[in-house]
Amino acid sequence: MSALLIKALRNAGIATDAFDRMEPALVATTRQAYAVLVVDRGLPDGDGLDLVRQLRAAAIRTPCLMLTARDALHDRVHGLESGADDYLTKPFSMDEFVARVRALMRRPAMLQTLTPEFGDIQVHPDDGCMTRGEESVTLALAELQIMVALLRAGGATVRRSMLEAAAWGTGEAVTPNALDVAIHRLKKKLAAIDSAVQIINARGYGYAVRYLSQAP
Repeated sequence: MSALLIKALRNAGIATDAFDRMEPALVATTRQAYAVLVVDRGLPDGDGLDLVRQLRAAAIRTPCLMLTARDALHDRVHGLESGADDYLTKPFSMDEFVARVRALMRRPAMLQTLTPEFGDIQVHPDDGCMTRGEESVTLALAELQIMVALLRAGGATVRRSMLEAAAWGTGEAVTPNALDVAIHRLKKKLAAIDSAVQIINARGYGYAVRYLSQAP
C-alpha cells in the first residue's frame, strides 16, 4: 500500500518520505517542515491518530490526511476532532488520493500572514525586501523565495532540495553551490540590518533559521 501511494505521489511530481512506525515519523516531522502528512490509522505500533495527537500537542500544524479502513461516521468525526484535516476511507482511487493531497498542500498549516516573520524580521514578498524594524534590505527573487520557505518552517530544518525548488523551480538546472551562495548572501543581509536571526546549516541536509538566543 505504501509503495503504491509513494509511486502515485511521485508520478504527480510530489516528493515523499515514508516511515512504517510512529516514532521515526514523529522525529522526522519535528525536525523538518513537510507540506502534508499522510497517516494510516493502522500502524504496526499503534493507531495513527495517536501520532496526530502528539504532533498537535507539539504545536505542529502540518495538514494531515488520515487513511483508514473504518467507514463509520463516528470514526471519521473522532479522527477530525483529534487533529486530522481530511479523512479518506479505503478502498480509494489513486487519482482521488493525489487530489486530496494536492488540496491539503494548498491549505497552509497555519493562517499565514502575507508578510512571513520570525524573530525580529519580516519578509515582504510584494516589495521584495526583508525588514527589521525600520531597517530594510532588498532581496533577489531566489533569496526571497528561500527566506519565505525558511521563515514559514518556523525554525524547522528545510531540506536543500526543497529550498532549491522554492528558489529556482524544478525544471531549471541549478549549479551545486547555488544554494550555498544564496544563503551566504542572506546571512550578510541579515547582518546588515542587525538582525538577531541566524541561518544554521544542517550539514548535508539543509538549513534552518534560529533566533540568536536559540543558536547553538
